[in-house]
Amino acid sequence: MNRVLQGLTTLALSAICTITQAEEIRMQGAGSTFVAPLMQRWTTEYQKAHPDVKIDYQSIGSGGGIKGITEKTLEFGASDAPMSKKEIDKAGGGIINIPVIAGAVVAAYNLPGMSGDLKLDGQTLSDIFQGKVSKWNDAKIAGMNPGTTLPDLAITAVHRTDGSGTTFIFTSYLSTQSTDFKEKVGAAKQVEWTGGQAGKGNEGVTQVVQGTPGAIGYVELAYANQNKLSFVSMKNLEGEFVKASPDSTSLAGAAASKEMKDSLMVPLWNQPGKGVYPICGMVYVLVYQDLGYVKSEAKAKALTDFLSWATQDGQKLASSLDYAPLNEAIQKKVAAMLGTLTWSGKPVMMAK
Repeated sequence: MNRVLQGLTTLALSAICTITQAEEIRMQGAGSTFVAPLMQRWTTEYQKAHPDVKIDYQSIGSGGGIKGITEKTLEFGASDAPMSKKEIDKAGGGIINIPVIAGAVVAAYNLPGMSGDLKLDGQTLSDIFQGKVSKWNDAKIAGMNPGTTLPDLAITAVHRTDGSGTTFIFTSYLSTQSTDFKEKVGAAKQVEWTGGQAGKGNEGVTQVVQGTPGAIGYVELAYANQNKLSFVSMKNLEGEFVKASPDSTSLAGAAASKEMKDSLMVPLWNQPGKGVYPICGMVYVLVYQDLGYVKSEAKAKALTDFLSWATQDGQKLASSLDYAPLNEAIQKKVAAMLGTLTWSGKPVMMAK
C-alpha cells in the first residue's frame, strides 16, 4: 500500500513540475552594451515579482540587437541608435523603437600622474579622434586646461570594433562640432577610424583604456564610474565645461523633449541649456508592433508588461546606475505606444 501511495505521490509531483515548467515564460533580449548594466538590474528586479518569467539579456552591441530582432531570433533587441526606416523596411516593416532610458557617453582617459579635471571642447575631441591632435601637451588641450601639467605623451584614441549605438551617439555629436569630421568620418553605428586601438563593446574599450597609458576612448558613463576611469568635462553650447551625470543628462532630455512632436526619436546630443552635458543619447528597445513572432500570447503579455514596468517603476533604478530616467512627457508617450502592441492581430492586455 505504501509503495502504491509513494508511486502516486511521485506521479503527482512529476505532474506539478511538468505544469510549472510549461507555465514558465522565457524571453531572450540582446543588443546595446550601453544599457547592459541597467538591463541586468531591471531583469533581476522584475523576476523577483514575476518568478515565472525568465529574461536573459546578452550585451552584444546595438548592431547585434538590430540583427537579432530583424531575423526574429530575439523577443526584443536594444540599440542606442533607433532603427532607420531603411533598416525597418529591410526587416519587412512593423518594428517600433521604444525609448527606455537616457544615458551619457564620456571620453574616458588614462593619464598616469595627472591630477585635476581635464577639459575639452568638441572640436578638439574630434581632432583627437582624427589623429590631428596627437600629443597630450598639444597647445589646443593646454589652452583649455591652464595650470595643469600635461605629459609629453602620445594620445591613443580607442574606438569600437563592432556596430555600436554608443559609436552612433559619439560620432553624431562630433559631427555637430566639426565639418571635417562630418565629411570624412560621419555619424553611424560603425565608421572608418584613423589609427588608434579598438575594443569590442563598452567593456572592450574600457579594458583598452585601462591598459594603455595615454589612451582616450568613448564609453557609457556607468562603465567609466564602475571601473574608476577618469573622464573629460565637455564644453557645452553655453560655453560651460560640464561633467556627465544623471542630472546633466536629464537636462539634455528635458531640452530635447521640447522639440518632441509625434516621434520619440529626438537626438539628445548637443542640446542647449545651462548645466547640460552635450554627449547624450536614448536607448531604444526594438520589437515588432505585432508580437505574433514570440509564439505565445502569454509571452506577448509578459514582454509588454516588462517593458511597461521598465519604463515606469523601473525608472527609479536609473540614477543609481548613472542613467537618466525618462521624463514624464516621454513616459506617457511610451505608455501609449505600448498600448498599440498586438499579438496575432489582437490587442495585448497589460498584465497586472
